[in-house]
Amino acid sequence: MSSKIERGFFWHIFYSLTGVSFRYILSNAKTESTMGQITYYSTNDKSERVNFETALMNGLASNYGLYMLSKEDIPRQEPAGIKAMRGMSYAEIAFEVLYPFLQEEIMRADLREMLEDAYDDAAIPTKVGHVLGKTHIIWLTQGPTYSFKDYAARFFGRTLNYFLKKSGLLRVVAVATSGDTGGAVADALHGLERIDNVVFFPKGSVTERQRRQMTTLGGNVYAFEVNGDFDVCQALAKRLLGDKEFAGELFNDPDRFTSANSISVGRLLPQAVYPFFAYSRIAEYDEPMIASVPSGNFGDMMGTVMAREMGLPISKIVCGVNENDEFPEFLKTQEYIVRPSKKSPSSAMIVSNPSNFARLIDLYGGHVYDKRDDTGNVIQEGVMDIRPDMEAMRGDFYSISVSNPDHYAAMREVYEHFGIIMEPHGVVGWRALDTYLHGKHDWLAVIYETADPGKFPDDVEKAIGMTPDIPERIAKQAKLEERIYSIDNAPNVKEDGSVVLSDSQYQKAKEVIRTIFSGS
Repeated sequence: MSSKIERGFFWHIFYSLTGVSFRYILSNAKTESTMGQITYYSTNDKSERVNFETALMNGLASNYGLYMLSKEDIPRQEPAGIKAMRGMSYAEIAFEVLYPFLQEEIMRADLREMLEDAYDDAAIPTKVGHVLGKTHIIWLTQGPTYSFKDYAARFFGRTLNYFLKKSGLLRVVAVATSGDTGGAVADALHGLERIDNVVFFPKGSVTERQRRQMTTLGGNVYAFEVNGDFDVCQALAKRLLGDKEFAGELFNDPDRFTSANSISVGRLLPQAVYPFFAYSRIAEYDEPMIASVPSGNFGDMMGTVMAREMGLPISKIVCGVNENDEFPEFLKTQEYIVRPSKKSPSSAMIVSNPSNFARLIDLYGGHVYDKRDDTGNVIQEGVMDIRPDMEAMRGDFYSISVSNPDHYAAMREVYEHFGIIMEPHGVVGWRALDTYLHGKHDWLAVIYETADPGKFPDDVEKAIGMTPDIPERIAKQAKLEERIYSIDNAPNVKEDGSVVLSDSQYQKAKEVIRTIFSGS
């Protein structure tokens, strides 16, 4: 057994015997409790300090950084409080987890009302099911767009709308998506009077059902099909967010653009709720839990890291990725090398340079950023000038890459052995956990299933020989008219074959956005 796994098993035993999180002990040695307003800084400029409302409104922090908070500022949950969650609804657990972050900015009653609305069981039921041994699946799949992205998007939309109503301001939310984010955010923001939504998705890299969740809404939702991969879309959204001059020219408001991608703190914080809810449903004796998180842009994974820092007894975070294997290679070699993104059945995880990686590295004392030219174009991705605490990271994480063929093999395996239909993203979590445990599922563990299998009928049929049921809302959207704006300009191609946002693409996007919003 490797020393890495031995350390993980040691902490399992420690937690099981004591019922106390070692991270909780360490965190409380630093601070007995977090008092006063929490501030957020830019991962690229720690002198910038803002509250949650400002971070939410801005989207992107200064110098193209991401808003982050220090370990010392992360609120802690008492073990007794975590135990009390066992009888609570998802909305009630969300309140217990999120109120300590927001208590200085949102009234208790207002936050409770928003969360009860966002996580009404009738609109977004959350289930945890048993697989075998002590392994379970949390099904984050039954919201309005049948994706885990609904959870963060619904919180984001309601909190943004709350602050906009108070201030009388307007915002344009710019989003890049590799599959599910766009539909979830579009649905959550659709019809809100003080918000418009611009969504960038890579041409040919999302399923028809995912695309239609963005393109059939109309109204205040504007979907852009971009010539390139997700990283090009993400660079486009980031550049737009940082273009204060364009926003000032078009809207007479340099801060009009904000983000709902996982770069937004409004998406980060609610993703810390999943593991608390899962733990409340499967832990019987205060034992520690392994969280297996299929990962692309690292939003779910970073939310799980936040939950662990809050005191939830998570002994290991298993981070399964597809053939875009930059993270497991980094853990092995200590070198972060961004390569051209590779196609995969887990299409929403085709990300070679995850945005939230900057937050993760920051939390472990390092720094990574994208080098840019004077116009804001990225000229080198993933530059790591300060290396994080690699020993701590290797102790906390286990990560493997799941090959494209193994996606289908794993889906078939889970179906034939357990009668469970999984889709290409969630099954990466299964394969990673099963590999970590060497097939012996005798440690408490939860896998995140992130989308309804009906969103990926071709992949499911290829794996198990049958087509899953089509979710009701998706069936209705198949008959609706689409509205699509196209960015056909070619991206720049680097020597290694990877593509990056070109200036002509950005100029075309500005031209179309100007046409849409002229007169606003």
